[in-house]
Amino acid sequence: MSDEDLTYPGGLAAMLDRYEGRRAPFEFGPGLLPPPDIDLDALARRSVLESATLADPDIAECAWTRKRRQIAAEFVGKSELAFLNAQLISILRKRSQPTHIPALFRRLWAEQATHLIAELNLRWLVSSVQTFADHGETQTQREVGQALRMLFGMMKLYEFERLFSGRTPDLAYPFGRKADAPLPLDMASYSLKSGGLDINLIAPVWQAAKSDETIGPLADHLLDQLNRDPGGVFRRLKTMRDLRAERQGRK
Repeated sequence: MSDEDLTYPGGLAAMLDRYEGRRAPFEFGPGLLPPPDIDLDALARRSVLESATLADPDIAECAWTRKRRQIAAEFVGKSELAFLNAQLISILRKRSQPTHIPALFRRLWAEQATHLIAELNLRWLVSSVQTFADHGETQTQREVGQALRMLFGMMKLYEFERLFSGRTPDLAYPFGRKADAPLPLDMASYSLKSGGLDINLIAPVWQAAKSDETIGPLADHLLDQLNRDPGGVFRRLKTMRDLRAERQGRK
């Protein structure tokens, strides 16, 4: 098989080259990172000022100071604790980081989940739960983080592509226009009448998350938001199931 037949030419090796190319670690000057015992309550009480988005003439410029200012622009008026969470996520996406950073990230969610859930938007909440995939302390944290990283990542890809159909996320496809084509990888079709794939994907992860005190509140909130969201593939499938049942009830 030639590369012309592949979605990703070069296969895994080429994909890893691109993946690793974005994971070069930050370099940090003195005093640019919080200590592991930083007072989280104090950070929760303070708001990020506009000055956090400006260069500090007393601090040498580096990739991290520029990235920190970029993140700060999203958090002006929000708590410094929420800003710290975003900084830790950015650092933890890299190939390596100072040894205390993963534990500090977990400490934020073990001690300040209620504040962070209230302060962060859904995009940063999703990024937070995905960070547990690589940096969770327990097997449950890592497994839940990995499962939700895959779930939300695939939803983003699918929902983005679907916008090119011209239909908004809350609008289910009509019956009678289904293409007569097999699913990829020889997968069996989904049954609107009795299919349980959607529940099988979500329920075990949700149950596992609730057993862990650190990732549990975050994952529980996100999956509850998914359940309440009026758009997305899961709500559209429900709409189609309900419409099918209504039509069959008329017969």
